Amino acid sequence: MASIRRQKSGRWRVQVRRKGQSASETFVRYEDAKAWGVDAERQIDRGEVPRASQIARLATFGDLVELHIEDMKSVGRAPRRSKAAVLRALKQELGRKKIGEIDREEIVRFGRARAKAGAGPMTVGMDIGMIKLVLSHAAAVHGLAVRVEPVDLGRQALTRLGLVGKSRERDRRPSDEELQRLFERFDRNDRLTIPMTRVVQFAIATAMRQEEIFRVVWDDYNPRTMLTIRDRKDPRTKDGNDQRIPLLKLSGYDAVELVEAQRFARTNSDPRIFPFNPRSAGTAFRRACVEEGIIDLHFHDMRHEGTSRLFEAGLQIHQVALVTGHRDWKMLRRYTHLRPESLHHLAGRLAA
Repeated sequence: MASIRRQKSGRWRVQVRRKGQSASETFVRYEDAKAWGVDAERQIDRGEVPRASQIARLATFGDLVELHIEDMKSVGRAPRRSKAAVLRALKQELGRKKIGEIDREEIVRFGRARAKAGAGPMTVGMDIGMIKLVLSHAAAVHGLAVRVEPVDLGRQALTRLGLVGKSRERDRRPSDEELQRLFERFDRNDRLTIPMTRVVQFAIATAMRQEEIFRVVWDDYNPRTMLTIRDRKDPRTKDGNDQRIPLLKLSGYDAVELVEAQRFARTNSDPRIFPFNPRSAGTAFRRACVEEGIIDLHFHDMRHEGTSRLFEAGLQIHQVALVTGHRDWKMLRRYTHLRPESLHHLAGRLAA
């Protein structure tokens, strides 16, 4: 039988000697040491070399992140885009930290650093929540001796400092002059392969998210009327959240015209309407803003702009939701920042 002894550090060392082979591992829990010892002896009996234990190798927060990802994949619940991106960022920032180093002080330091880098209160709070999820998963599923209480204390400290809380609503809308400057900048750039003017106008015309624009395919385009967006982002529905949206021209830009212009410019067999990398488009947008001296304008603000223009065109909230995909009308309100001047235009149309 395997020999299991407790070390001065409190960890359990298991030694297996069988049929001329030997192997050893060290574990935090006695139960894990015993289970590995039994499994190692069975592997030797089958003529195999005992496999190293994944649990025994866990030493850093990055290890716990990988453990969480693998466990979720094993049950068919692999992290999707947003969660996967947060996990990657956390692993890059905290991955080399020893598990025991994720204490209250480290959480506060991490939160301060994220806020200094530009993350808002809600984003910092979501990051802290993901750290707690990774730690609690290791404790609940694998029985590892990790503590989540320091994370809660760190969150409380960051909340008192105003670095964790509800998101600040953005009301930044581009002026017509700013948009025109961006379009002229894009059109003058001979090295730019992405039709950024068309992309930005399409974003405003449809109020679509950046990743959605570069994901839709020709097969989901019903010429001159509708477009189907597959797996649209929704906090309650992770898969199969497909939505058909009408292609309108109420925002100052004709969505159908823009799609048809893409068809005319098509040069390859890529199934996407906009066959480009969304990150490259984001980089091109940010660079143009810097070059034009346009402050605090993000690509996602084009979704805000498109939503606001639909309201200014006279659509009701339930009608706008059919375009934007919002199921919670309260969430839709925060995307809407109408210009007072627009009421004159609306009043004129109603009078006519």
